[in-house]
Amino acid sequence: MSAKTDTEVIIGGKVFTLSGYESEEYLQKVASYINNKINEYSKVDSFRRLPMDNQNVLLQLNIADDYFKAKKQISMLENEVAAKDKELYDLKHDLISSQMKIEGSEKRAKELQAQLNDCERKIVRLETELKEK
Repeated sequence: MSAKTDTEVIIGGKVFTLSGYESEEYLQKVASYINNKINEYSKVDSFRRLPMDNQNVLLQLNIADDYFKAKKQISMLENEVAAKDKELYDLKHDLISSQMKIEGSEKRAKELQAQLNDCERKIVRLETELKEK
């Protein structure tokens, strides 16, 4: 397990010390995300007129909304990957089956060619025998 990281970040103009087992870069990225949300909503007049408690709840709701949308998207992408994996498996199976059929057909073609060659040799031999008679 990696060492615990203590990192000072600025969120909403206040300094906080975040602690965790993630990298300092990651913790800064989280703080940056929160600051971007705060900045995004601070530009809206109706948001700025809300009491601070309501602003905080609204930010929390929007962050939770982002989380659930991202989670849903991940689930959809995982389902797509699973479907593509199944399709790929089916295509590989079809390819192997087709290769086996081709190999069987090539083997049969060689057998038929050998039979044809034998027939041609017999015909030549019979023609030679007929000419001799």
